[in-house]
Amino acid sequence: MEKFDRKKHWENIYQTKDLQEVSWYQPTPSTSLDFLTRLKVPTTAKVIDVGGGDSFLVDHLLDMGYQDVTVLDISAAAISRAKQRLGERANQVKWIVADVVSFEPTETYDLWHDRAAFHFLTDEADIATYLHTAKENIHPNGYLVLGTFSDQGPKKCSGIAIKQYSASSMTERLNGLFEKIECRTFDHLTPFDTIQNFTFCSFKQAK
Repeated sequence: MEKFDRKKHWENIYQTKDLQEVSWYQPTPSTSLDFLTRLKVPTTAKVIDVGGGDSFLVDHLLDMGYQDVTVLDISAAAISRAKQRLGERANQVKWIVADVVSFEPTETYDLWHDRAAFHFLTDEADIATYLHTAKENIHPNGYLVLGTFSDQGPKKCSGIAIKQYSASSMTERLNGLFEKIECRTFDHLTPFDTIQNFTFCSFKQAK
């Protein structure tokens, strides 16, 4: 069986679908922003948005005065769309085109944010690699915020399988690496007027 080409899949999505034709479209990522506020992440913090694509989180971070923002995505097309939208402000952001499973950070982050990238990892080796990379490259006093489809949410997205997480299963999977701060679920309304239930959790480095 031919191995699934993750990069090819996502390049095709971003090359063929407009901004409002994807289910994750969210002009104001309120849940993510609320977690940042509750964690009191300072504007001087090093923030990375993993799987950020052409998400609007980066726009809001710049609006809020964040000075050191990195966006990572497997799709060059997604990054290009985000840059085009931001115009000159794109120069204030560090852009990385990479598969997070093979990502080798060159700096340590105060906040590692991931809305709906982690749940696409269904192979245990990939999940372990991701969590190891996050563990090793989040500052000892830093935070991890993960958002995934919940166990009440979809089982697929963009035609491919995902791994659902409840608050308890996500906490258990990260046990020993990170300590849970809080978990919440919320309903995301897609552009197609369907509801997707998410689990969002914040963590800090385990001591």
